[in-house]
Amino acid sequence: MESNLSIAEVARRTGLTAHTLRYYERIGLIAAVSRAPGGQRRYAAADMEWLAFLLRLRETGMPIQGMQAFAGLRSQGDASIGERRAMLESHLAEVRSKVEALQQSMQALAHKIEHYRGIEARRPSSSGKAPASTKRKKHAAPHPSDDDQPADRRALRARSRETAADRR
Repeated sequence: MESNLSIAEVARRTGLTAHTLRYYERIGLIAAVSRAPGGQRRYAAADMEWLAFLLRLRETGMPIQGMQAFAGLRSQGDASIGERRAMLESHLAEVRSKVEALQQSMQALAHKIEHYRGIEARRPSSSGKAPASTKRKKHAAPHPSDDDQPADRRALRARSRETAADRR
C-alpha cells in the first residue's frame, strides 16, 4: 500500500468525497492527517486501514456518534480495548438482528413471487405469456391465498418495535 496519498487519491480509492474526508477529520473520526510542505493532506497506509474499518462500521449501520465514540476509545490506546470489544460485540448483535429480519423479509418476498408465478402459470395468455394487464375482472373473486396476510404484517411490525426497543 502506498503512503502519502493525496486526498483526491484517497477519495477515489474509498468512494468518499474529499469533503467527507475533511469532515471525518474535523469531527475526530480520523486523526489529524499529516501534511505535505504545501499544506496538502497526505494519507499513510495506517490512515487507509482505519478508513476501511470506518467504512465497514458505516456500511453496517453504525451511526456517526457511535463511530466517534469508537474512535475516541481507539485514541486511548490499549487501555480501552475491553470497551472497544464490548462496543463491537453490541454492534455485531444489532447487525445480526438486522440480517435475520432481512432474511425473513427475503423469504416472504420469494414466497409471494412464487405464489404469483403459480397464478400466472395457471392463467396463460394466448401468446403463452402472462397477461399484460394485472387488473382483476369485477366478477372474479380474489384467490384466497392472494391476500396481503395482515397477520404477518402485524407480526413483522411487532418484531420491528421489539428490535427498536432493544436498541434503546
